[in-house]
Amino acid sequence: MDETWLYHYDPKTKQQSMEWQHSGSPCPKKFRVQKSTGKIPASIFWDQGGIILIDYLSKDQTINAEYYSSLLVQLKDNLMEKHRGKVTKGVLFLHNSAPAHRALATQKKLAYMGFQCLDYLPYSPGLA
Repeated sequence: MDETWLYHYDPKTKQQSMEWQHSGSPCPKKFRVQKSTGKIPASIFWDQGGIILIDYLSKDQTINAEYYSSLLVQLKDNLMEKHRGKVTKGVLFLHNSAPAHRALATQKKLAYMGFQCLDYLPYSPGLA
């Protein structure tokens, strides 16, 4: 599991940006192109088979223990649907040490759902 920022663009094609002009008229001024029109945070859950769940956060929402716990419920539903009958021994779960992940409510939710958390090691030069 990881959270990331996704940039969304609204590009124009050459055809869309063309303007009709007379041959003697000056060239239109072009404004500096922005890197993106916006960005949104996304929570992505995956396993060895690919992506299980992507959730896009709304503009006025933050990732807290309550939101993250609700994501875990969605994850379990998607996981059971994707791997129907294959999950028999439990789920090993790895996420970083963000405050929403370490919260007591989140830890209780993980234990209730039967997910076993793996320890997330801090940055290690040997792993880099």
